[in-house]
Amino acid sequence: MFLTITTTHHPATDLGYLLHKHPAKLQSFALAFGQAHVFYPEASDERCTAALLLEIDPISLVRGRGATLDQYVNDRPYVASSFLSVAIAEVFRSALAGNSKERAAVVDQPLPLRATIAALPCRGGDELLERLFVPLGYAVAAESQALDPRFPEWGESPYRVMTLTGAVRLRDLLTHLYVLIPVLDNEKHYYVGDDEVEKLLRRGEGWLAAHPERDLIARRYLKYQRSLTDEALSRLVPDESAAPDSVADQHADEEEAERRISLNEQRIGAVVAAIKGSGARRVLDLGCGEGRLLVALLKNTEATEIVGVDVAHGALARARERLRLDRLPPRQAARITLLQGALTYRDERLVGFDAAAVVEVIEHLDPPRLAAFERVLFDHARPTTVALTTPNADYNVRWPSLRAGRFRHRDHRFEWSRAEFGSWAERVAATHGYGVRFLPIGPEDPEVGPPTQMAVFTRDDA
Repeated sequence: MFLTITTTHHPATDLGYLLHKHPAKLQSFALAFGQAHVFYPEASDERCTAALLLEIDPISLVRGRGATLDQYVNDRPYVASSFLSVAIAEVFRSALAGNSKERAAVVDQPLPLRATIAALPCRGGDELLERLFVPLGYAVAAESQALDPRFPEWGESPYRVMTLTGAVRLRDLLTHLYVLIPVLDNEKHYYVGDDEVEKLLRRGEGWLAAHPERDLIARRYLKYQRSLTDEALSRLVPDESAAPDSVADQHADEEEAERRISLNEQRIGAVVAAIKGSGARRVLDLGCGEGRLLVALLKNTEATEIVGVDVAHGALARARERLRLDRLPPRQAARITLLQGALTYRDERLVGFDAAAVVEVIEHLDPPRLAAFERVLFDHARPTTVALTTPNADYNVRWPSLRAGRFRHRDHRFEWSRAEFGSWAERVAATHGYGVRFLPIGPEDPEVGPPTQMAVFTRDDA
């Protein structure tokens, strides 16, 4: 089994510090099922490649277990499988945990990475590779291999030479490979019990719950054991309506602070006006929550198609109730669609719209997820117009109920000043080919500005 990881980050030899493996040494590690070797085919400031070679000893693996012939004669020593996942976890343990004293500043930095696995079983073909890795931000290249080049009529084997490229954190790449290699193989070489649920939840933290193929990943990773799969999925995506921090509870403190001036209604009015002014007919509401903006958009008769997207099933259920979808006239109901999906993963369903509304969403995203959201919205979906709002942190001193240093919402990861928001929006616009203008929402204070700030992005080629 052979895995290589290459970076062109400068200096590229930082890869050695992140992996805790010196580029000038060949290092070997004894595992229960064979030997793992780490070496560097190339190591310069411009380009560095680390290789993990795993040698399986099939005889010692089954010796003393009453082995039959098929346990000796199989493809396990030669193709990437759950053995490789175990080797990644053992050999690159510190890198998976995100530990690096010498390069602490680089640990959480997305790096240009390229990973290649020489022979990867793919029970599902190239399409499954795309479905698993593209939502995580990778470009996927796969080279199929014939069962036997001498007999083309035998067709293709299930094995691929897979190459992933993307700007991601190294620990995320290792985690994705650890989980998804056995998923692609649809097999594990060891007993799967309750502890595998804990492994899946630990390694899937931050990405698996919102992955479009979450259910398939859980089923295959847990070898189709229904009780384990149900437990993993219930813990990955708990029932939002039963959670102590339900969507309604989370927004209670923010709404209480804004109630006196009905700031939420002013936000909705400003966003609808911006979208209507753009002449949009197909409109997205990204992070639609309980559907307040969707109700207002539905009143805009110029919009022929309205799509609300949210990651939370409970929020979408409440949006359905607020919209009274089951009681709308058929013509009205046909105009609106609710989709479950994460805003940090590429989704073909979001492409081709005239306008997108992003109302009080970005401040709930930590920096790596915000960067992914930028790419999804402005590089992949590319609506003609984007109306995006976020709190103005400068205005927080005017809220009597907010103590110094507190955010308006307990789930906010940040709140930007006008200068910070302006700098971010202008960078995003310049990077992705948009123009941007800024509008105040709410009563504008001469010293600290409005309580909410809005940026309206318009695609340059519109």
